[in-house]
Amino acid sequence: MADADPLRDYNSKRDFTRTKEPAGKRGRPSGDGFIVQKHDATRLHYDFRLEMDGVLKSWAVTRGPSLDPADKRLAVRTEDHPLSYAGFEGTIPKGEYGGGTVMLWDEGTWEPVPGKSAKDLEKGHLHFILHGQRMKGEWLLIRLRPRGKERHENWLLRKIDDDYAGGSEELVAHALTSVKTGRTMNEIAADAPAISLAGKRGKAFDAAMAKAEKAAASSVRDAPAKKGGKGSSGLPSFRPPQLATLVDAVPTGSAWLHEIKFDGYRCQVAVAGDKVKIYTRSGLDWTDRFASVAQAVAALGLPAALIDGEIVALDADGNPDFSTLQKALAGESKARLHLFAFDLLSLDGESLEKLPNVTRKERLFALLGEGNSTVRVAHHVVGAGERLFKAMCDAGQEGIISKRADAPYRGARTKSWVKVKCTRRQEFVIVGWTASSASGRAIRNLLLAQNGPDGLVYAGKVGTGFNAANSDSLLDAMERRARKTAAVEVPRAEVRGARWVRADLVAEIAFAAFTAENVVRHASFLGLREDKAARDVRREEPMPVPDAHSDVQVSNRDRLIFPEAKVTKGQLADYYDAVGPVMLPWIARRPISLVRCPQGRAKKCFFQKHDSGSFGDHVKHVPVREKDGATEDYLYVEDVDGLVACVQMGTIEFHGWGSLVDDIEKPDRLIFDLDPDEGLDFADVKKAARDIHRTLEDMGLASFPMLSGGKGVHVVVPLTPEAEWPRVKDFADRFARALAAQEPDRFTATMSKAKRKGRIFIDWLRNQRGATAVLPYVVRARENAPVATPVTWAELDGIEKAGAFTIADVDRLVERAASRALRGWGEARQTLPDY
Repeated sequence: MADADPLRDYNSKRDFTRTKEPAGKRGRPSGDGFIVQKHDATRLHYDFRLEMDGVLKSWAVTRGPSLDPADKRLAVRTEDHPLSYAGFEGTIPKGEYGGGTVMLWDEGTWEPVPGKSAKDLEKGHLHFILHGQRMKGEWLLIRLRPRGKERHENWLLRKIDDDYAGGSEELVAHALTSVKTGRTMNEIAADAPAISLAGKRGKAFDAAMAKAEKAAASSVRDAPAKKGGKGSSGLPSFRPPQLATLVDAVPTGSAWLHEIKFDGYRCQVAVAGDKVKIYTRSGLDWTDRFASVAQAVAALGLPAALIDGEIVALDADGNPDFSTLQKALAGESKARLHLFAFDLLSLDGESLEKLPNVTRKERLFALLGEGNSTVRVAHHVVGAGERLFKAMCDAGQEGIISKRADAPYRGARTKSWVKVKCTRRQEFVIVGWTASSASGRAIRNLLLAQNGPDGLVYAGKVGTGFNAANSDSLLDAMERRARKTAAVEVPRAEVRGARWVRADLVAEIAFAAFTAENVVRHASFLGLREDKAARDVRREEPMPVPDAHSDVQVSNRDRLIFPEAKVTKGQLADYYDAVGPVMLPWIARRPISLVRCPQGRAKKCFFQKHDSGSFGDHVKHVPVREKDGATEDYLYVEDVDGLVACVQMGTIEFHGWGSLVDDIEKPDRLIFDLDPDEGLDFADVKKAARDIHRTLEDMGLASFPMLSGGKGVHVVVPLTPEAEWPRVKDFADRFARALAAQEPDRFTATMSKAKRKGRIFIDWLRNQRGATAVLPYVVRARENAPVATPVTWAELDGIEKAGAFTIADVDRLVERAASRALRGWGEARQTLPDY
């Protein structure tokens, strides 16, 4: 029997003369809202609440929701809350039930999956879909079997593997502000608006930093980006798209990214705030035809950007389907259109085409985040293309696209993008047709052609794939193009009864093979391609898979570089060749200093940041003005060939500036290098990193841990490159000194060895112009060849040393880099607090 007063427990636990929480009153039972409140009470947790039967059914999720389907987060059932609680954000007084700060962390609507019901909750499980600002897609709540005399119901909250699945910390590490007010937890606790540190200097600023009592409203990745900005006065222009070459097998190795080949219309989306224009692959403006997609892009409030992607419609099984797309565009279907974005060509007026593909993809993830129900980022896998290809073929899909991870974007057909198809599908030009009835209003066959070296060449006929939905529009199009003679030479056997048309209609055809006579066999009509010009239709023959290994020749491959680990120069080059694609987002087009050890790590090593030309064409130069006014050429690389070329010259380590060569005066990251005194344990370093992480989080800044491969941990804070070096250096300096002043027995912000005794040096000096820090996935010139490795905050606790990964773990490192756990590592769209 249902409880006559489901809010009795809620009301009995609270003194409403002391707390600002709303008094409990049951609402209408027909709502479908949900909220999540971040709650810093006895311990930090996330209160997950579903509207049901006029109340909010509630669970306390101790570590917060995870996008990784492998994570099963404990969710402890708590008392029902009133619907009015959905708007509550503030501080519950100390001593009261649940005393602490409450942030409205997410909100939206929910629904059971088809075939399920809200009543399933009574059976101990609930399978549902969320439409929130942060939590999206399918989720599952399952009650655990009761144990003993437990006081509360223990449940598990788990993400279902769908398009919104991701990493363990992808939500909680980035989502640091309220969806209601944009405030951090500290600002809510202080009952203060989202403010900056404006006007605070000297001791007042240091105190505020140390206690994190005041924080600026930062644009974290899940919040909309600022509209306008550099290059936002107008929309980016259309650029010739990069096209893929058909190959006969899936490329192998970590040098390739693999994506689904979407069965839709290729497009470029130009956006600047609420202005959007959508181009076809040939540059036609189809914004009106894709109006729903344009509206969804506009709703994201993006800065000026040019996005490459595919617009698709999903069939009943949720798979991209070209015929469903055509019906939707013709108004014959209510199927929704979706944009799957897979490349970013420009951002804020800056061209990104020279950047490696993997770096552009990282920028795209950072720009779009989770997108919305219409706009999604096309995910990729590294080094597992065969599995993806099999999965696509088993699902009846077209195939996959494989892309060189280190390749720039080129507006032409290249071998750095290749496509592998499950079934053969190509475009053909329609040159004629035959009727299957006396009335002439039924199609028996279409006569096809493709362009050859000397013009159109007959390519056979197709007699299946026609239906009531596509025949009438196809006939109308052909009758408008009727002509008396054939536009191509057709075999005499096919001429009888043929009706000829102007050769400008393009059809997509599926077929088994080309015969010895060069005509299609077992062909089927899929639809017209309005986005492709007849002059561009040529036969595609699968080519051998191109070699993706570095073209740089490495001499003296047997020279021993790491004597104790028995690692040779050739093995070091092979390591950077393999790990290069996942390393490029952090090193490409960034000024670097090299640690060169030509005779091995145990011999003489030295730093080098300039080059007189001895490194070859794969290593680039950027002119940098020095303090004395002179200009020197600094080194940078753009691809895996550049990395291997440096190894050929005796390089072991790569250290990078905090800015890119594209805007060298504006850093895109902060680094706090925690360097412990000799007597300290690694556990002390891990605790220090977590404390710094929490302090930054209180200020609205997301941060990420990286094992240095030496003694310590780097806390990495991504930045939108807006502030210049003096301001970034000042912030880092004051932040480190404030922490050291707050806990002088634990920390020092001074490099002096004498003052470091028994303490951890918070090295903020890497955050100044010209300073460098070791980059992710770099091998260190230390015993056993340890590697600087990105890790998650969740796994940091279980790691025993800063050199936990070595060059021998290359396969594991590549696999980890593409894992859900590390998805979003090092990415956040955020700026420093103003002061």
